[in-house]
Amino acid sequence: MAFKFLFEKYPKIFRILIIFSLLFLSSCVNKAVIVNVEIADQPEERTLGLMNRETLEINHGMLFIFEGEDYWSFWMKNTLIPLDLIFISDQYTIVDIKEDFQPCKVDNCDSYTSEKKAKYVLEVNSGFVKENNVKIGDKIKHEGVYVYFGKG
Repeated sequence: MAFKFLFEKYPKIFRILIIFSLLFLSSCVNKAVIVNVEIADQPEERTLGLMNRETLEINHGMLFIFEGEDYWSFWMKNTLIPLDLIFISDQYTIVDIKEDFQPCKVDNCDSYTSEKKAKYVLEVNSGFVKENNVKIGDKIKHEGVYVYFGKG
Protein backbone atom coordinates (compact mmCIF):
# COMPACT_ATOMS: atom_id res chain seq x y z
CA MET A 1 0.00 0.00 0.00
CA ALA A 2 2.88 2.37 0.71
CA PHE A 3 4.08 2.04 -2.90
CA LYS A 4 0.60 2.76 -4.24
CA PHE A 5 0.31 5.86 -2.01
CA LEU A 6 3.73 7.14 -3.11
CA PHE A 7 2.93 6.46 -6.74
CA GLU A 8 -0.40 8.30 -6.57
CA LYS A 9 1.15 11.26 -4.73
CA TYR A 10 4.34 11.52 -6.85
CA PRO A 11 3.71 9.76 -10.19
CA LYS A 12 6.36 11.60 -12.24
CA ILE A 13 9.08 11.20 -9.61
CA PHE A 14 8.14 7.56 -9.19
CA ARG A 15 8.52 6.94 -12.93
CA ILE A 16 11.93 8.59 -12.94
CA LEU A 17 13.35 7.01 -9.78
CA ILE A 18 11.92 3.51 -9.94
CA ILE A 19 12.85 1.01 -12.61
CA PHE A 20 9.99 -1.34 -13.21
CA SER A 21 10.41 -4.97 -14.12
CA LEU A 22 8.26 -7.11 -16.34
CA LEU A 23 8.24 -10.83 -15.83
CA PHE A 24 8.03 -12.79 -19.07
CA LEU A 25 6.46 -16.19 -18.74
CA SER A 26 7.25 -18.07 -21.89
CA SER A 27 5.05 -21.03 -22.62
CA CYS A 28 8.00 -22.87 -24.14
CA VAL A 29 10.65 -22.15 -21.52
CA ASN A 30 10.52 -22.97 -17.82
CA LYS A 31 12.62 -19.98 -16.77
CA ALA A 32 11.40 -16.47 -16.13
CA VAL A 33 13.10 -13.45 -17.65
CA ILE A 34 12.98 -10.11 -15.90
CA VAL A 35 13.20 -6.95 -17.98
CA ASN A 36 13.92 -3.63 -16.27
CA VAL A 37 11.99 -0.99 -18.15
CA GLU A 38 11.62 2.74 -18.35
CA ILE A 39 8.02 3.85 -18.63
CA ALA A 40 6.83 6.01 -21.54
CA ASP A 41 3.20 6.84 -20.76
CA GLN A 42 3.05 10.51 -21.73
CA PRO A 43 2.86 11.70 -25.36
CA GLU A 44 6.23 13.47 -25.22
CA GLU A 45 7.89 10.40 -23.65
CA ARG A 46 6.38 8.09 -26.26
CA THR A 47 7.49 10.41 -29.07
CA LEU A 48 11.10 10.50 -27.82
CA GLY A 49 11.28 6.79 -26.93
CA LEU A 50 14.80 5.41 -27.22
CA MET A 51 15.96 7.99 -29.78
CA ASN A 52 19.61 9.04 -29.72
CA ARG A 53 20.66 6.35 -27.23
CA GLU A 54 23.89 4.62 -28.12
CA THR A 55 23.40 1.62 -25.83
CA LEU A 56 20.71 -0.30 -23.99
CA GLU A 57 21.73 -2.65 -21.19
CA ILE A 58 20.93 -6.35 -21.47
CA ASN A 59 17.42 -7.15 -20.19
CA HIS A 60 16.49 -3.47 -20.14
CA GLY A 61 13.97 -1.72 -22.31
CA MET A 62 11.24 0.86 -22.63
CA LEU A 63 7.57 0.12 -22.03
CA PHE A 64 5.18 2.32 -23.97
CA ILE A 65 1.80 2.55 -22.27
CA PHE A 66 -1.16 3.84 -24.25
CA GLU A 67 -4.62 4.89 -23.06
CA GLY A 68 -6.27 1.98 -24.85
CA GLU A 69 -5.74 -0.79 -27.35
CA ASP A 70 -5.12 0.15 -30.96
CA TYR A 71 -2.87 -0.63 -33.93
CA TRP A 72 0.29 1.25 -32.92
CA SER A 73 2.99 2.27 -35.40
CA PHE A 74 6.68 2.64 -34.64
CA TRP A 75 9.64 3.81 -36.65
CA MET A 76 13.37 3.97 -36.01
CA LYS A 77 14.14 7.59 -36.89
CA ASN A 78 17.08 8.81 -34.78
CA THR A 79 17.22 5.43 -33.03
CA LEU A 80 20.81 4.24 -32.97
CA ILE A 81 20.42 0.63 -31.81
CA PRO A 82 18.48 -2.26 -33.39
CA LEU A 83 15.45 -3.31 -31.37
CA ASP A 84 12.86 -6.03 -30.93
CA LEU A 85 9.32 -4.68 -30.45
CA ILE A 86 6.84 -6.71 -28.41
CA PHE A 87 3.18 -5.69 -28.66
CA ILE A 88 1.09 -6.60 -25.61
CA SER A 89 -2.70 -6.56 -25.13
CA ASP A 90 -4.55 -5.08 -22.18
CA GLN A 91 -4.81 -8.69 -20.92
CA TYR A 92 -0.97 -8.91 -20.85
CA THR A 93 -0.81 -11.31 -23.79
CA ILE A 94 1.81 -10.84 -26.49
CA VAL A 95 -0.13 -10.21 -29.70
CA ASP A 96 2.65 -9.28 -32.15
CA ILE A 97 6.43 -9.16 -32.37
CA LYS A 98 8.73 -7.22 -34.70
CA GLU A 99 12.26 -8.61 -34.48
CA ASP A 100 15.52 -6.88 -35.40
CA PHE A 101 14.04 -3.49 -36.31
CA GLN A 102 17.08 -1.65 -37.66
CA PRO A 103 18.01 2.01 -37.10
CA CYS A 104 16.98 4.43 -39.81
CA LYS A 105 19.68 6.64 -41.29
CA VAL A 106 17.57 8.46 -43.88
CA ASP A 107 14.82 11.08 -43.64
CA ASN A 108 12.00 8.86 -44.89
CA CYS A 109 11.97 5.91 -42.45
CA ASP A 110 9.86 2.79 -42.73
CA SER A 111 7.37 2.20 -39.94
CA TYR A 112 5.92 -0.97 -38.47
CA THR A 113 2.28 -1.22 -37.38
CA SER A 114 1.14 -4.01 -35.10
CA GLU A 115 -0.97 -6.67 -36.74
CA LYS A 116 -3.29 -6.80 -33.71
CA LYS A 117 -4.41 -4.19 -31.25
CA ALA A 118 -2.11 -3.60 -28.28
CA LYS A 119 -2.10 -1.38 -25.22
CA TYR A 120 1.60 -1.79 -24.41
CA VAL A 121 4.71 -1.96 -26.56
CA LEU A 122 8.00 -3.13 -25.12
CA GLU A 123 11.23 -2.18 -26.89
CA VAL A 124 14.26 -4.32 -26.04
CA ASN A 125 17.62 -5.02 -27.64
CA SER A 126 17.52 -6.87 -30.93
CA GLY A 127 17.92 -10.59 -30.30
CA PHE A 128 16.03 -10.58 -26.98
CA VAL A 129 12.98 -12.33 -28.48
CA LYS A 130 15.04 -15.12 -30.02
CA GLU A 131 17.38 -15.55 -27.03
CA ASN A 132 14.46 -15.85 -24.60
CA ASN A 133 12.09 -17.79 -26.86
CA VAL A 134 9.38 -15.11 -26.56
CA LYS A 135 6.36 -16.00 -28.69
CA ILE A 136 3.02 -14.53 -29.68
CA GLY A 137 0.48 -15.81 -27.16
CA ASP A 138 2.91 -15.72 -24.22
CA LYS A 139 1.74 -13.86 -21.12
CA ILE A 140 3.60 -11.25 -19.12
CA LYS A 141 3.05 -10.66 -15.44
CA HIS A 142 3.93 -7.75 -13.21
CA GLU A 143 4.52 -7.73 -9.47
CA GLY A 144 5.03 -5.38 -6.53
CA VAL A 145 4.46 -1.76 -7.53
CA TYR A 146 3.08 -3.00 -10.80
CA VAL A 147 -0.44 -2.17 -9.67
CA TYR A 148 0.31 0.66 -12.10
CA PHE A 149 -0.50 -1.68 -14.95
CA GLY A 150 -3.53 -3.35 -13.37
CA LYS A 151 -7.16 -2.38 -13.34
CA GLY A 152 -7.93 -3.00 -9.67
